[in-house]
Amino acid sequence: MELELSGKSVVVTGASRGIGLAVTRALVAEGASVTAVSRSGSAELKELEAAGKVHAITADLADPQAPAAIVEAALAAFGRLDVLVNNVGAVHPRVAGFASVTDDDWVTTFQINFFSAVRMIRAALPHLLAAGSGSIVTVGSVNAILPDPLVIDYSAAKAALANFAKALSKEVGPAGVRVNTVSPGPVATDLWLGAGGVAATVAGATGGDASAVADQVAGDSVTGRFTRPEEVADLVVFLAGNRAANITGADFTIDGGLITTL
Repeated sequence: MELELSGKSVVVTGASRGIGLAVTRALVAEGASVTAVSRSGSAELKELEAAGKVHAITADLADPQAPAAIVEAALAAFGRLDVLVNNVGAVHPRVAGFASVTDDDWVTTFQINFFSAVRMIRAALPHLLAAGSGSIVTVGSVNAILPDPLVIDYSAAKAALANFAKALSKEVGPAGVRVNTVSPGPVATDLWLGAGGVAATVAGATGGDASAVADQVAGDSVTGRFTRPEEVADLVVFLAGNRAANITGADFTIDGGLITTL
């Protein structure tokens, strides 16, 4: 399927690994030019940059000034901005319960999982509105509607993100800018499966084994496995392109059937 992304300029945050890296690769395969944003870069991004079509930059999205600089870098590199993919995010399991989550913890969680997207959209939106078209795709989480005490602050931030995106879609849709969210369940990335990831953290707190924790989580899905980053990327890239031109204000769950629906 031709997704009509050839020649488009896209900003992707959290692009150095996991879902963000998969999205960047998929966009390049569709002929888009990508400003790939990450906090510290990666060898994979360097390889993509060397092959062309990717402009990799480092930025800390906890810095309120970073989004404006990112948008300017994208305009300088490719002369336009057509799509924004908000992917950056982080989660820290609260194995000691709600009382252990400090005000600073709450602020940090909302900075990276909510305000980073708000600020990126604020910086990018004037350019999309001026063009009379554009797509904003934000990667959320099933935890927006599946609150979990283990990730209580993360769940709240993702719920706020989903609500914000829906509200914004109603404002900017008549001007030609689409706003959608993608909500993955557990994905086979370092966030879940890496050293210091969710599975390892839970195992460390319970005296269990990280692989056993991961297997139990995977077993909660109908498909019995984690979603692959490339599967999330395919959905994100479809929503970014013009073949999804009448889709806005929608949330798409990709969780292997984890959430029971009617």
